[in-house]
Amino acid sequence: MNKKPVLVILAAGMGSRYGGMKQIDGVGNHGEPIIEFSIYDAKEAGFEKVVLIIRKEHEAAFRKALTDRVSKHMKVEFAYQDMDVLPNGYKMPEGRVKPWGTTHALLALKGIVKTPFAIINADDFYGKDAYRVIYKYLSEEVSDDNYAMVGYLCGNTLTDNGTVTRGICQQDENHNLSAIREIKNIMRKDGRPYFLEDGEWKPLEEDSLVSMNFWGFTPKIFKQVEPLFADYLKKNYNDNPMTCEYVIPTAIGELVKAKACNIKVLSSKDKWFGVTYKEDKPEVEERIQKMKDDGIYPDVLWE
Repeated sequence: MNKKPVLVILAAGMGSRYGGMKQIDGVGNHGEPIIEFSIYDAKEAGFEKVVLIIRKEHEAAFRKALTDRVSKHMKVEFAYQDMDVLPNGYKMPEGRVKPWGTTHALLALKGIVKTPFAIINADDFYGKDAYRVIYKYLSEEVSDDNYAMVGYLCGNTLTDNGTVTRGICQQDENHNLSAIREIKNIMRKDGRPYFLEDGEWKPLEEDSLVSMNFWGFTPKIFKQVEPLFADYLKKNYNDNPMTCEYVIPTAIGELVKAKACNIKVLSSKDKWFGVTYKEDKPEVEERIQKMKDDGIYPDVLWE
């Protein structure tokens, strides 16, 4: 598959734990959000186009804070996660404000993205190496049913300011994903990762492989996850209509279990960081500034 890979960014979340639109909240000394550094790194790796999955009502804010500037250097398109677009038989519950999850967002790309693509979170800083390894895979190896993810060590993905949710991964001897389990309420206690389950804190290994929602797919993924999303709603809509959400790691775990695809596990030498909580922002600002001071990024991006 020789078509030019595209970068897709999941940016339609509500930022409820953060307290605002963290996707475009500035962390650089010139007001750059994390998402802008991601696009900059992707362009350096070879990507020439980015598609932002957003809510339609946020488009003006994204244009003002980001895309009017970035579009001079990278082709930018929008895809809209419309909460009313649901499988037959379902409708948006009155009063619901929470999106339906990242798998629903992924389906917003149907008809828009027609080449291999990488998909990431807007509020996660993945590091330059991650974009290089995924671009190489998408350019040279990807095919229908043969996808990839960039994995990180659990201990390198935690915040000191609260709990997080991570997709805990297992891989086989060929470095293919063999299982993935979404675990909520992970935090560091007594110097090591733990997660809360059934009222009990259980340990996790520091070097457990986790998904940070950095995937490489072909457009076939849309056809594969669409029935899974419908099945998820069948099982969860009636019991939890206001907050149920179906996320990409869970969908991929089901595809892997059914042997419907292979997921190559790629590793990055860089350390992840992000802004899950408002209290994370000062540390992120410090890290970004240090990278500028060290010459990893110019003081003003794109110049």
